[in-house]
Amino acid sequence: MANTPKPEIVSPAEPAGEPIAASTPALPSDEITGITKPEPFSLEGFKSKRVPTIANVQTLQTALPHYKISDARDFVRVHPDEENYWSPEYCFTSVPVKGQKKDLLHLIYEDVAMQYLPSARIQRFRLALATKPYDVFFLCHVPSQNLENKFNETSLLGCEEAKRHWVEVTSRKGEGVDEYKINLARNQDAFPAPNWPCQPLDELILITFNGRTITSGDHPGLLRLIGAKQSLK
Repeated sequence: MANTPKPEIVSPAEPAGEPIAASTPALPSDEITGITKPEPFSLEGFKSKRVPTIANVQTLQTALPHYKISDARDFVRVHPDEENYWSPEYCFTSVPVKGQKKDLLHLIYEDVAMQYLPSARIQRFRLALATKPYDVFFLCHVPSQNLENKFNETSLLGCEEAKRHWVEVTSRKGEGVDEYKINLARNQDAFPAPNWPCQPLDELILITFNGRTITSGDHPGLLRLIGAKQSLK
């Protein structure tokens, strides 16, 4: 059999005209067209300028409400660290304030209270950091006087029990009994454990009673209580 000749591969013909010298550099396309090359695209302008939230960083507490454990009208936990989050016994007095429906409780130096006020106007109790379910914090009035009184005795028992359990303290006065009833939550895991603030108790108390501390005989709140004319200065 005769050998079949292989097809010849032919290169494309050179275009007509003078060839470009090898020493002539090619011009960039933007110089050829006259278009200015844009700046590189950046995401810098899209960055959020807000400070990111850091997990587990607590918000500092502002002024807290304060009342007896029975006035919470809910289940309560009281801070278990009695040494650091239960105060010593303090002196208080309630002052009528114009525009307020209820008298406002003031801290008062004991020597000032004893000098100017009748004993019936002086209150003495401790303050403990407490919370309702879901970190609704308040300062709990913990009885420290007249503990033979059944209301005071059972209120204190409720505060003690609330160091370990969720408890609700309710009055039995409607039953003709002068004491409180202490009810444990049916399921102690019905609510999450409190996420206690890290602020010292003294700081929380001072924030709460800011502007309501009577330290001298010329305090406007004390003058109001004793019926003394207040300075217009």
